[in-house]
Amino acid sequence: MAFNDFFAGEIATELLKQLLSISRKSCLCKSSADNLITSIEELLPIINEIKYSGVELSAIRQSQLDRFSETLRGGLELARKVLASGRWNVYKNLQLARKMERLEKQVSRFVSGPMQAHLLADVHHMRFETMERFDRLEGRLEQRLNSMKIGAGGWVEEAVKRMEVEEEASLGIFNGVGLDLGKSKVKKMIIGRDDLNVVGICGIGGSGKTTLANEICRDNQVRSYFNNRILFLTVSQSPDLQQLRARIWGFLTGNEAMGYTNNLFVPQGKLQCEWGSGPRTLVVLDDVWSLSALEQLIFRIPTYKTLVVSRFKFPTPVVNEVYNVELLREDESLSLFCHSAFGQKWIPPTANETLVKQIVHECKGLPLALKVIGASLRDQPEMYWASAKKRLLRGEPICESHENKLLERMAISVEYLNKKVKECFLDLGSFPEDKKIPLDVLINMWVEIHDIDEEEAFAILVELSDKNLLTLVKDPRVGDAYSSYYEICVTQHDVLRDLALHLSNQGDVNERKRLLMPRRDTELPREWERNTDQPFNAQIVSVHTGEMREMDWFRMEFRKAEVLILNFSSNEYFLPPFIDDMPKLRALIVINYGTNEAILENFSVLTNLANLRSLWLEKTWVPQLTNPTVHMKNLRKLSMVLCKVNNSFNPSVIDLPLIFPRLSELIIDHCHDLIKLPSSICEVNSLQNLSITNCHRLCELPADLGMLKKLQVLRLYACPELKMLPPRIGELIGLKYLDISQCFNLRCLPREIARLASLEKIDMRECSQIVSLPPRTALSNMKSLRRIICDDEVSWQWRYLEKTNPNLHVQVAEKCYSLDWLDG
Repeated sequence: MAFNDFFAGEIATELLKQLLSISRKSCLCKSSADNLITSIEELLPIINEIKYSGVELSAIRQSQLDRFSETLRGGLELARKVLASGRWNVYKNLQLARKMERLEKQVSRFVSGPMQAHLLADVHHMRFETMERFDRLEGRLEQRLNSMKIGAGGWVEEAVKRMEVEEEASLGIFNGVGLDLGKSKVKKMIIGRDDLNVVGICGIGGSGKTTLANEICRDNQVRSYFNNRILFLTVSQSPDLQQLRARIWGFLTGNEAMGYTNNLFVPQGKLQCEWGSGPRTLVVLDDVWSLSALEQLIFRIPTYKTLVVSRFKFPTPVVNEVYNVELLREDESLSLFCHSAFGQKWIPPTANETLVKQIVHECKGLPLALKVIGASLRDQPEMYWASAKKRLLRGEPICESHENKLLERMAISVEYLNKKVKECFLDLGSFPEDKKIPLDVLINMWVEIHDIDEEEAFAILVELSDKNLLTLVKDPRVGDAYSSYYEICVTQHDVLRDLALHLSNQGDVNERKRLLMPRRDTELPREWERNTDQPFNAQIVSVHTGEMREMDWFRMEFRKAEVLILNFSSNEYFLPPFIDDMPKLRALIVINYGTNEAILENFSVLTNLANLRSLWLEKTWVPQLTNPTVHMKNLRKLSMVLCKVNNSFNPSVIDLPLIFPRLSELIIDHCHDLIKLPSSICEVNSLQNLSITNCHRLCELPADLGMLKKLQVLRLYACPELKMLPPRIGELIGLKYLDISQCFNLRCLPREIARLASLEKIDMRECSQIVSLPPRTALSNMKSLRRIICDDEVSWQWRYLEKTNPNLHVQVAEKCYSLDWLDG
């Protein structure tokens, strides 16, 4: 009987009744009965959620739950026998009491083991389905970038912390009359007016609309009024309305899991339905560009408020009342500018006061312009400032719109950048608006096209961060039990992205260095089609569409293209035939922003890419990698995130060393259908980094894993079905970092692990089944070991090594089960 069917009837309720009776009547079985009652009562809400979600379970999970249902069915029969047994039959009652204890242990093991794994698996899956996915800095940063000290106290980490401090400080300056007045007016609309269902914040780009909205969400009075039921969503110019509607509906109904993964229960139409009263709820829709999109994201519910943040003013029937953001006054502008330029709120005595005030005046009270231009002039000589002032004065565009004025003024902050730094800034326009850019993708791209190494790429990243031209975002879970290394991605203000596009799209379309689509469209730009008679000289090509079929593409020639970025939202996607005409292509990035994994067609076109070094596939079905059809002789790095991969890794047809003879890094993340790695992976002698993370069905590693003599990083993070490491892991003589955290069912560390003489770090937090380690005498041979992260229960077994190895640090991981980071 299926798990859902078992709990659809009255069996669970009947079992609870029987246990309550046992608790009252049977002294021998009372303790076991009480513990079972507690466990089953805690399980019932989760069971009901599974039952009514409509989500089909995987075969393995269904099998586990089926076995558990049979255990409880047996428990019901046992409970009846306990109640039927007479008090005089002491021997029989003792036997029944032992059986009740065994039942209690079985239920307890399931609750603390597989059920926790299922829940954490769903949490990780939900996190990525929000499009606010986590973008993991791969372990090579610790090994290959030690010279930069990436990590605690390192450049990137310090830049992240510095940016957080800068944001707080600048907000304190910005939190003058303008922001206080705005907060007061918006708060009156959302908590003081029951007649207003939809209210708005309106203002030009860079005026601080989103800053104000974020302050409203953080305000204690607002949070108390809505009982912390506040959802912040970014809509953007190219929204996935189906996904956004599911998020909102799931949040409103209290079934947030459905909001992340399932659209079946979301009401169709514009969602202008009248609904009964519920708890007070605030949903903030940031960066809304069209009335049609907004109408589909609004509910008409008495206790539900929508705060719309936009550059545009929408009709009163839709948005009931609007606050227009006021630009900063002269004194506020000066304080914010001085903070960015000098690190203080006033003009220092050594600066030219007249010159500073002239530049501030040209920023026209726009917070973003004040911050960016101020940061660009920091620590520069006076002649540099004078030149900047002249360029600002000459920067009046033909069009008198505020948007164009802002772009012209902010262009000055880019023109004085070092050439490579400026090129890297302009590359950021290749990615969709309001999306987190995987740092891994960005660094790979810069390394491939700008002839720099990773260290220099990171230095450029930090410089752009210091100049407020991008934002480094650190995952909120960094340092807690769910993160073993820094999670950093890049975001960019939409006006800064507009600036990158504005500067990149100048000149003849065939001569541009970057051929970019500003936003998602149903077809390629007509301007491109009109110029197909001549080759395009673009080094970077970025396409952003919906579904593309073979007939939707037209022939284009890209003899100089080195990076191709394909952004789309659909269930099927035909790879562009013009890839054939990209002989220099070095990096291919394929990202699907749709709800489901997309089927990729024309995958064999990649076979002709002799220079392809990096391939990133996200939320796609990876086609079967058969030897005759795919051969990427120069591919160094393959990343598959949120993909369907099981078919592509068919052991009977795949020969990985033949297909990828030079592969050095393989990343498989959140690929839930991966069950077993092909054994041929052990023959890829060039592999240095193997990262299999959040693959919840992976149950076995190849026995010959020890053949990977060059492997330095092995990450098996959050693979709950993995039960053992192969003994030959001890043959990985070059291994420096091992991450097995959240492998809940991993039963032990093999004795052979003590042979890893080069191993420097082990992360084994939340490996609850590992209760003992290999013999101390064997572990004493691990002289290179510098850091162990583990749970308290096993930490004492490691600590004795600290006495013989003074460089070793054993860190006990803090347990953290908060899901606040899901709000992302």
